[in-house]
Amino acid sequence: MKQFLTTMAGVFAGLILFLVGVPFLLIVIAAGATRPAPLPGDVVLQLDLRTAMTDQDVQNPLSGFGRRSNSVMSVIETLKRAEDDGRVKGLIVRLPETGMEPGSADEIRLALKRFEASGKPVIAHSQGLYQAGVVTSTYMVGAAAGEFWMQPGAALQVTGLAVEDVFFKRFFDKYGVEPDYEQRKEFKNAVNGYLHSDYTEAHRTAQLSWMNSVYASTLGFAAADRGLEPAVLRARLEAGPYPAVRALELGLIDKLGQLHDAQEAMLDAAGDDAELVELSAYARSAGSREGSGPVVALIEAEGPIITGRNGLSNPLAPSAMIYSDDVAQALYDAAEDDSIRAVVMRVNSPGGSDTASEQILAAVRAVKAAGKPVVVSMGTYGASGGYWIASEASAIVAQPTTLTGSIGVYGGKLALGPALADFGVDMRELGVGGEFAGAYGLGSGFTPAQAQAFSAMMDNVYAEFITRVARGRDLSPARVDEIARGRVWTGAQAKSLGLVDEVGGLYQAIDRAKAMASLDGEVRLRRMTPHATPLEALEQALGMGAVSVKTLAAAAWVLGDPRAQSVLDTLAAERLQGQGHGAVLAPTPVR
Repeated sequence: MKQFLTTMAGVFAGLILFLVGVPFLLIVIAAGATRPAPLPGDVVLQLDLRTAMTDQDVQNPLSGFGRRSNSVMSVIETLKRAEDDGRVKGLIVRLPETGMEPGSADEIRLALKRFEASGKPVIAHSQGLYQAGVVTSTYMVGAAAGEFWMQPGAALQVTGLAVEDVFFKRFFDKYGVEPDYEQRKEFKNAVNGYLHSDYTEAHRTAQLSWMNSVYASTLGFAAADRGLEPAVLRARLEAGPYPAVRALELGLIDKLGQLHDAQEAMLDAAGDDAELVELSAYARSAGSREGSGPVVALIEAEGPIITGRNGLSNPLAPSAMIYSDDVAQALYDAAEDDSIRAVVMRVNSPGGSDTASEQILAAVRAVKAAGKPVVVSMGTYGASGGYWIASEASAIVAQPTTLTGSIGVYGGKLALGPALADFGVDMRELGVGGEFAGAYGLGSGFTPAQAQAFSAMMDNVYAEFITRVARGRDLSPARVDEIARGRVWTGAQAKSLGLVDEVGGLYQAIDRAKAMASLDGEVRLRRMTPHATPLEALEQALGMGAVSVKTLAAAAWVLGDPRAQSVLDTLAAERLQGQGHGAVLAPTPVR
């Protein structure tokens, strides 16, 4: 008995150390890691684009304990500060070997051009560009630099753009899985992989349309920056792939050299005392700068749109999510704050819940009702629910390659009962109340009455979406329906259709907000997006039970396990697709 009590005491002490000591240690480590180091006198900044980038800084309160990566917003804001910093003598950009998200590449290209225009040189260095993702976007970023270097022996494989979709229909037919979905309308292809074994005509048309637009846009900017005609650059690239030495001979890059050679060349030009500093380290040292003058609120929203709050309601959720309570409250706060003259809302979202989207849109209306313009700046995605929340903004600014529109809705379920029955698993259902009470059960498809009710709901959500866009964009409902139907457009296409007011990035959106609010000169950008503190989130996580699977998953996520985070991301996506109301969610084919 004594041995048992001793063992239990040891286990209890260990649990206390884990539950209290580990979180405390993580907080101490995180706090120490964020303490900025002093900068040397003169610096050459280095921006590494080889790791995956979010559009915005991660809002999940536990993110500081995991692996860090750049965000597009932090990069462009830091480079803007560096333009006027006399200590900064130049910039080296390390390119990824595969494609970048087009909207992110567009925004970074604009930042590089502004940085160069301030009189500071930029070198882009590549260890090879390989045919994966939208590699033309990566090439476009390299072409924006004053000098484009490539490592000797590397390859330049910028020959086009291709996407690959997976279709499950024959697999479902073989195993008896019955997909039961409604789409509004023919271009709303997010669930086409469940319903068909190949592209429908509408699916193929929409895919090739945005692909051609993105391809033309990236090559057009790259050609202008390389001093070539677009047709000439396109012909040379499509005749590839090439070894680096041949790419140099064709004028597709400027120099061959190792990264060290490029760094030394930039440091020599910067002066004897210059040192190489990572952009993220410079950002922490420089700190945030709100500026002076009238206040413009900056509210950020990235990821699928769901109801709830970030961190407090679900600290285990993936970091890139838009929580409608948070974003709506930030907008209401901006409406009520007399010091705020305008709002810029940065949106990077493929959509999500229609009810969550409507909650955010109602808050946008409240800001406008307070006499303050709301200008939306779109990143790579401003589609479906992402467009719903922007539809009644005072103005919308999108990058030329932003995937926008997808004005439509889908919903339904996978009926697994017949498939499981073949393996001896029987699903049975009991219920009370109306027939629709069991509509979302997975044992069978919709009954005729359930299907009729569900179809009516899809029609209603689509009609509501059309109404909001027509009102916000000053278009007739008939015209909106003509260009909607679930179709994804690029920002350049959306501009010609009247769905977007201006093609550009964040700072173009800020300038538009200033003009609409009659503001001159410098403005103060004030971030308004709320988020929980790490301590609050840890309290919520630990409150779920120390030995629960959720806590273990949280610990794995906190420590940066990509497999655990992938599982959580998948579960979040399944949550969106399995909700009973309509999902205004667009496919996200660009990586």
